[in-house]
Amino acid sequence: MSQADTIKVHVKWNGKKFEDIEVNLVEPGLVFKAQLFALTGVGPDRQKVVVKGIMLKDEMDMSKLGLKNGQTLMMMGTAGELPKAPENQIVFAEDMTEATLNRAMDIPVGLTNLGNTCYMNATLQCLRTVPELIEDLQKYTGGTNNLDTGSNMTASLRDLYKQLNDAGHGVMPFAFLTCLRKAFPQFSQQGRDGMWMQQDAEECWSQLVSTLRAKLPPHEDGTQNVVSQFMQGELTTTLKCDDAPDEEPIVTKEPFSKIDCHISKNVNYLQNGILASLDQKLEKNSPTLNRSAIYSKSQRISRLPAYLTVNFIRFFWKVNEQIKTKILRKVKFPLDLDASEFCTPELQSKLVNTKAKLRELEAAETALKRRKRLDKEADSMETDEASEEQKAVEAAQLVLEKSLDPELVQDLGSNPSGQYELAAVLTHIGRSADSGHYIGWARKGDTDDWYKYDDDKVTPVSKDDILKLDGGGDFHIAYLALYRAKSFKSKKKVESSENTEDTESMKV
Repeated sequence: MSQADTIKVHVKWNGKKFEDIEVNLVEPGLVFKAQLFALTGVGPDRQKVVVKGIMLKDEMDMSKLGLKNGQTLMMMGTAGELPKAPENQIVFAEDMTEATLNRAMDIPVGLTNLGNTCYMNATLQCLRTVPELIEDLQKYTGGTNNLDTGSNMTASLRDLYKQLNDAGHGVMPFAFLTCLRKAFPQFSQQGRDGMWMQQDAEECWSQLVSTLRAKLPPHEDGTQNVVSQFMQGELTTTLKCDDAPDEEPIVTKEPFSKIDCHISKNVNYLQNGILASLDQKLEKNSPTLNRSAIYSKSQRISRLPAYLTVNFIRFFWKVNEQIKTKILRKVKFPLDLDASEFCTPELQSKLVNTKAKLRELEAAETALKRRKRLDKEADSMETDEASEEQKAVEAAQLVLEKSLDPELVQDLGSNPSGQYELAAVLTHIGRSADSGHYIGWARKGDTDDWYKYDDDKVTPVSKDDILKLDGGGDFHIAYLALYRAKSFKSKKKVESSENTEDTESMKV
């Protein structure tokens, strides 16, 4: 850490002034709050630190606050009961190993790049946001010494995810990479210099999901495995002959594991790109005309999966240059997605009542958040108004749950509301699919915390950082997006005590 990364500030609190507190600008706001906790006894969750009129948050980047040497900050908050002396000796942050520090700060673990393997690392980190997939993999009993390469890859992925859960530092995915290349030799390509070649992350994603669908066994209750049940939807395709309107339409149904977002000069939003991919024209033989004719192909979703994967079609083949090049156009994507407009009329009719009840719940939640913010600014305990607004939210949640179509609710692994929230984004930077760099951006569990997985370097990011991945330049651009079904069931707030000992014994 260089001297340019640290400054000294003063903090006023409760009539006292604490001078020359060293601030590490490369650490998030939570680390600075931990320092103030050691000095004042005010827990980080009770602190209100004001920096240039902005309330300091745990995940804030200290380097972007414009702090200067000798600057005086104001802190509000009351100290709780003094903590008991730790049973273990205090461990200073600079004395911690990388693994211990990562566990203390609750930072997820990354994957080491083994030579242009960022496409694989980003894919694995994004898929790791599907807890049902992790659970099914943990139950998989196969080994890694089978003749079947797909089974070996499945078992190796199980072991790799377990390593990521247990380790406190970057994991080298040698075993899984070996299994992946044996199962799919295209990922073993090398350049003339003998270096491993960059591969397409979307191809890696598709091959991996397809293998898991084939190799993970069905559940004991007879239901399909997690990939087929939670990550696969159904498309209904209707073909109508434009040249023969009286010809009987052809209607077929087929499963899908991802949906495309086509990008053209008219597409500015993910929703428009998806609809453009669902409605197309094609030429085929007409049985009534006995000749080739133009058909309108219309596809609509007749089953929404709990996890919806969207593929931004960013790469196309340039014939003259014989290279797969990239579309840089900005295409905005939402954190919350209403997928009902992509569905068949039959499915839409089952979702419409839920959409109305959802708006009522969102209004109640907005009112509760506003009340809590006002109470927090006034540094007061929960008011009767907040209690009533909490009851209003719970009542709206109950009404929403009852509005869900019973048939859709019984279809385990589907999305009975049609409402999604973004869980992960896989991005690419560079002008060609055969070069550049892939990164995974993933939400942590059911929280609003996001992390950037740049191989073995993992850093916290904000929602605003995620929305900047929409393209329009040479920055990281969304290539795959993973949405998960929203859950509207009431949840009690549970404060995790995991790693409490490490956190309390850490003093910066």
